[in-house]
Amino acid sequence: MLSLATTHSAQAQDAGPERRRRHYDGQARAFYRGPVRFTVGGGVGYYNGDLTSSLGDQFIGPSFTGGIQYQTHPHWQLGGEVSYIRLGAKDYLLDRGLAFQGHNVAGIAFVRWEPLHDEGAYAAPRKPASIIKPYLKAGGGLLLYSPKAFRGTERPNGNTNTTYLSAERNDYPALALTLPVGVGFTVRLTPKLGASLEGSYSFTTTDQIDDISTVSGRSSSSLNDGFGQLELKLEYAPWGR
Repeated sequence: MLSLATTHSAQAQDAGPERRRRHYDGQARAFYRGPVRFTVGGGVGYYNGDLTSSLGDQFIGPSFTGGIQYQTHPHWQLGGEVSYIRLGAKDYLLDRGLAFQGHNVAGIAFVRWEPLHDEGAYAAPRKPASIIKPYLKAGGGLLLYSPKAFRGTERPNGNTNTTYLSAERNDYPALALTLPVGVGFTVRLTPKLGASLEGSYSFTTTDQIDDISTVSGRSSSSLNDGFGQLELKLEYAPWGR
């Protein structure tokens, strides 16, 4: 009777929101794909472009991210994220005296590689699941950016009148491709909840994240701009085991 109840319970779990079909790695060890994880987090964004690459010149702004990811293999995950990043900085050249602030939204798809072995990813674990898992991440997507350039050395606020320069293009917010790479680690808090600290840098196909480029003659550099994010994230797996 007890055996029948246990078998029925196992079958019910296998028929849950995520079907537990067995897959096998290179050592013929069985693992289950999934679960789906929802992520949300926040931190800061920083800019790298014509004006500066120095942390001391940054108008550090907030960065917020939400997404979803799915484990396809004990070492690999696929996912997608949407981020809002506010970027800004002042000029490292005092004589030029430019600055900018901009609003940016990025949507990306990514792959995540976890190099360390985690028994918790297997159907028949031989040890407890890993508590800390480092990872590398890379992806691609689109960036919607809308900057405003001005002359000054301070972040715009409601207490001062900021005179903005004419825009280099008339179609802001504009689109560009973005290629993010990142590194981080996840701490397992419960079977369904984890916390990650992640740093990433995004290469882009535009030199106008700051509205300062060779188009208007405000800069002599034709190198594309980029940006970074440092975020603390929560990962929640409602169907986690």
